[in-house]
Amino acid sequence: MHRFARLFFVLIFCLSFMSVNRESDAAAFQREPNVIFIIADDLGYNELGCYGQKWIKTPNIDRIAKEGIRFTQFYSGNAVCAPSRCNLLTGKHPGHAYVRNNGKPEYVQNMKEEQGWSFPGQHPIPDAEVTIAEMLKQKNYATAAMGKWGLGHFGTTGDPNQQGFDLFYGFNCQVHAHNHYPVFLWRNHTKETLPGNDRTLYGETHSQDKFVENGLAFIREHQQDPFFLYLPFAIPHLAIQSPEKYVAEYKGIIPEEEYKHKGYIKHPHPRAGYAAMITQMDDGVGQIMALLKELKLDDNTIVFFTSDNGPTYNRLGGSDSEFFESAGPWRGFKGSLYEGGIRVPLVARWPGHFPAGQVTDHLSAFWDVMPTIADLTGTKAPADIDGISFVPTLEGHPDQQKQHEYLYWEFPAYTGQQAVHLGDWKGIRQNLLKKKPQMKIELYNLKTDPGEQHDVAEQHPEVVARIKTIMKTGRTPSQMFPFPALDQQ
Repeated sequence: MHRFARLFFVLIFCLSFMSVNRESDAAAFQREPNVIFIIADDLGYNELGCYGQKWIKTPNIDRIAKEGIRFTQFYSGNAVCAPSRCNLLTGKHPGHAYVRNNGKPEYVQNMKEEQGWSFPGQHPIPDAEVTIAEMLKQKNYATAAMGKWGLGHFGTTGDPNQQGFDLFYGFNCQVHAHNHYPVFLWRNHTKETLPGNDRTLYGETHSQDKFVENGLAFIREHQQDPFFLYLPFAIPHLAIQSPEKYVAEYKGIIPEEEYKHKGYIKHPHPRAGYAAMITQMDDGVGQIMALLKELKLDDNTIVFFTSDNGPTYNRLGGSDSEFFESAGPWRGFKGSLYEGGIRVPLVARWPGHFPAGQVTDHLSAFWDVMPTIADLTGTKAPADIDGISFVPTLEGHPDQQKQHEYLYWEFPAYTGQQAVHLGDWKGIRQNLLKKKPQMKIELYNLKTDPGEQHDVAEQHPEVVARIKTIMKTGRTPSQMFPFPALDQQ
């Protein structure tokens, strides 16, 4: 009788243990997904294999597209770094966002000596702005940013540690990021010296490798918690610099030719060096994907990859966007609101949630990322943003997807520009910073004229009139970034 009693209690214990384990597994399965958001710097629409690149190898990013979704009509926030990243992190388009241009603001330079800055920093995001990282704190996400920040130095309101990030590692200032073998990088407010570097063409410690190394360490440290890893990489932005093992993959294969060098450090094999940077970045993406699989986080981690604006122009620093057909079929490069300056790649992957092998022409932009991540994580985005979640598209339900009436850009630099994407139409103004601004609206039908070669404004005055109204009502003036030609309308 005692033996049967013992067996009974053992059976009860085992059943209880199995029940606890099932509950534990269910809790783990229901945990909020991790989010990894990767941004390349100045990567063109056509510089990835999955978008048609012929010379540069990007197998790991291509795999994200193959196992998830690839967007063909996705747009950056703006035509240069800082404002574009502000649009991404705060969910507002360029007519409402706080940061609307690059710059080295004089009004914070009195803090440089006191705070120990080595570089000037950019315009800081104010406290009132809510970032994606701050939004995710609603669910106690661990948050980190590794790469190029460009939205305010520490000591200002734009300090990444004051904008929701537990850990920042990298270049705080964009000027600092113009060399990939820097003497130091910042870990929050602490300067960390990099061995063997003197900010010349070559060095022992490449910043990209450090970003990946620290990103991997962050994932390992927080594998039991929901985490948000923001990776605003600094390549392939100039200068052209990459370890020899990556350059060797392209030397003698990609043809070089004479050119007149302008700006940045000169590389002896600029085309091969440029391709090497992109492949180096792709290798880092592969390391991150491999770690997710190793830690069994693969099925609960959403990975996005995109670029902050279009590719570099005029062989600056040895780059050659024409040779690589970096902008694809689109007109213009970085600094332009024509398609080549703002249409960028976006691929995303979440096994079991995003059907594999999707390609979508859903019209979307950087300011849609915040509400999308909010929907995916069960958090709540601020009410005053411009974005629309594209989760239905990601999950393979395009019939349930809400659409933008239009997308809006303004850019008070590179002669001054304004643009509106309305259905198949694109309206654009140029030369708005001239003494006598040219307020004429050029009009292109992107469906029949994707290269924006034929201005059809005179044939469609009703469309021009609609776009003109949006250009006036779809924005608010900015005291920090005045735009007289638009502010006086």
